[in-house]
Amino acid sequence: MTTVGVYGATGQVGAVMRTILAQRRFPAERIRLFASARSAGKVLDGLIVEDVAVADHRGVDVALFSMGAQASRRWAQEVAGAGATVIDNSSAWRADPEVPLVVPEVNARELATIPKGIVANPNCTTMVCMPVLAPLNAEAGLVALSGSTYQAVSGAGLAGTGELMEQVVAIGEKAGALAFSGKAVHLPPSQVFPAPIAFNVLPHAGTFVDDETTEEIKFRDEAKKILGLPGLRVAVTCVRVPVFTGHSIALHAEFARPLAPARAMELLARAPGVELADVPTPLASCGADACIVGRVRPDRSKPDGTGLILFVSGDNLRKGAALNAVQIAELLVA
Repeated sequence: MTTVGVYGATGQVGAVMRTILAQRRFPAERIRLFASARSAGKVLDGLIVEDVAVADHRGVDVALFSMGAQASRRWAQEVAGAGATVIDNSSAWRADPEVPLVVPEVNARELATIPKGIVANPNCTTMVCMPVLAPLNAEAGLVALSGSTYQAVSGAGLAGTGELMEQVVAIGEKAGALAFSGKAVHLPPSQVFPAPIAFNVLPHAGTFVDDETTEEIKFRDEAKKILGLPGLRVAVTCVRVPVFTGHSIALHAEFARPLAPARAMELLARAPGVELADVPTPLASCGADACIVGRVRPDRSKPDGTGLILFVSGDNLRKGAALNAVQIAELLVA
């Protein structure tokens, strides 16, 4: 039997990991919870949270990490060195050529070799697209990908959801008096996002690196690695929207060979981890395991039939983070 450690157990994704382990009846003989010193000693699910900095990590077989990149760089190799296979949800290890970046429905074969004892989970926005794109790539050869994202505030953590809620409440309190005045509502100052997020959209997710954001760079680099397409041409604009949970993306995909929408939908209907819908929405994706795809239609800027446009939504906390990590763990212990 297996001992599972949930690292970052008190956080947003850690809470979903704990729920999914129970829902899927993960075959764990023992579960241990870890967090920073300020959360150590709390009792969650009848278990005492251990301080990651002073705990003895020996005996942990699978370590589910969701502590942020800085903490993962500090602790992942130490926990792996104590005998665990670490499945890390942060950006710390995704670009490392010795660390497999895995979506089980797409490239589970990469788990055959884990040189550092660490497996990386993709960025939650990238994750939404991978189960959808993989069968289409296998059919027609994906050569270019572009799109715009619609990313929920929960991608910025509890602080992001808190800021949206605070601003929505402030607007609601003043809406009646201002409804017909034409005056602007003075919102609480933005701390997490660069401008008010309530009833707004911000073409700025992540932090800027030259003329791109870190979210845009992650999407490009991770898509290439997961799909095994180093020459894939990728362009994306990442946008934060006033949605609590559920990332979406409008995808424009170009293929080496023609691919009709009807054939694409036939492939997607039987693809693991994918669900078809006429109108995919982030609200519909909340709590769902599958990535929801719809609005599949030809890209008429490609008259030779090699282009498709799709809209995809997925729960960024569930499949975009916690569920994927647990699915990897299930493969490792199978």
